[in-house]
Amino acid sequence: MAATKPLLTDLASTIDRVPSNFIRPIGDRPKLHQLHSSLASIPIIDLQGLGGSNHSQIIQNIAHACQTYGFFQIVNHGIQEEVVSKMVNVSKEFFGLPESERLKNFSDDPSKTTRLSTSFNVKTEKVSNWRDFLRLHCHPLEDYIQEWPGNPPSFREDVAEYSRKMRGLSLKLLEAISESLGLERDYIDKALGKHGQHLAINYYPPCPEPELTYGLPAHADPNAITILLQNEVPGLQVLYDGKWLTVNPVPNTFIVNIGDQIQVFCALNFEILNVNYVI
Repeated sequence: MAATKPLLTDLASTIDRVPSNFIRPIGDRPKLHQLHSSLASIPIIDLQGLGGSNHSQIIQNIAHACQTYGFFQIVNHGIQEEVVSKMVNVSKEFFGLPESERLKNFSDDPSKTTRLSTSFNVKTEKVSNWRDFLRLHCHPLEDYIQEWPGNPPSFREDVAEYSRKMRGLSLKLLEAISESLGLERDYIDKALGKHGQHLAINYYPPCPEPELTYGLPAHADPNAITILLQNEVPGLQVLYDGKWLTVNPVPNTFIVNIGDQIQVFCALNFEILNVNYVI
């Protein structure tokens, strides 16, 4: 059986078996019995006091998390709950729109700066991933916002506000990571040069046979950092010490992933920095 609709969201609601083009080879399927979701997880770092009385300890915590895990969660990050709630709600509203309305944003061209698509790259991949996504370029906002979906009606306003807040948070985190390496706070920001900002809203429909496929398989992110907002459903796993740890959602937190650009940056400066971030 092969997919007959351009978006998984609409296909998944009509089937009770995973189509053949989503089934991964036997040696590359989820090992659900090996997932570790006990007390072991990625560190949670409280950003309260960054730039104040607790600054040095927070920087040490970030250094340890980056070196050991390549991931950490943050609390007291300064993003208002209302901004986050609006982002989650408008995302659900978008993927709840009728198929014909959502397909106005569909494209299988990876070069498009605003596009709704499915899997990862349907033109080149042999096995598809169990997800749909809406990917947006977000910086500078004025260059891209008119490309974004106009429906739901509050989409552009809500996503723009979220994007502005997240850019401020990401720059603050880059400063902290730079400082954790013993560098000036703006060192990584300057070293990376002009850098953009992308937002991906990932939707993973319920899967009838989750042991056969992945929402996304094991991968590293190619950018500098990724800041992930989970809803209440767990799904993310992080490889640590040879084991996959399930990152259970924690209210009012974000997950920070150190991407390839910072890893390469650190490798190029290894003799000077004497540190190696691991993903």
